[in-house]
Amino acid sequence: MSDLWKPSVTVAAIIEHDGRFLLVEEETRDGIRFNQPAGHLDPGESLIHAVSREALEETAFEFTPEALVGVYLSRYVSSRSTEEVTYLRFAFSGKLGEHLDRPLDEGILRTVWMTPTEVLACREKHRSPLVLQCMDDYLGGKRSPLSLLYTHPSVAGQSYA
Repeated sequence: MSDLWKPSVTVAAIIEHDGRFLLVEEETRDGIRFNQPAGHLDPGESLIHAVSREALEETAFEFTPEALVGVYLSRYVSSRSTEEVTYLRFAFSGKLGEHLDRPLDEGILRTVWMTPTEVLACREKHRSPLVLQCMDDYLGGKRSPLSLLYTHPSVAGQSYA
């Protein structure tokens, strides 16, 4: 096994509609937790594609990212095991699309719309401290253009030409 340290790259969708935020309630190793629609970057995909895919899989809503809210680094240490992971999260805001008739990802119990006050009130049940930080940054108006992100064609398996 390599001694090279690698953070786990994740994406999150910060979805607000009429003053409420779309969260997922999910089963985790540490119990039932709330999170933004989020997940891991898969091999061969861009960050933009990853966040659209994760939002769809976890909420059954189409999501089109329009801005980068922020890039976050956090460390997770399990309260029930020796698991320790550092996450590099890219959080996006965007446009909520159509709700599709499809099952939610395994482990997702339900989607829930919460006001900022409700999100704050259940912070002890957040999957990550980044849930609140991402929402606060969004509410604070933090937005960067998606043009800051570039995915080289080699990521999708295309050769250098």
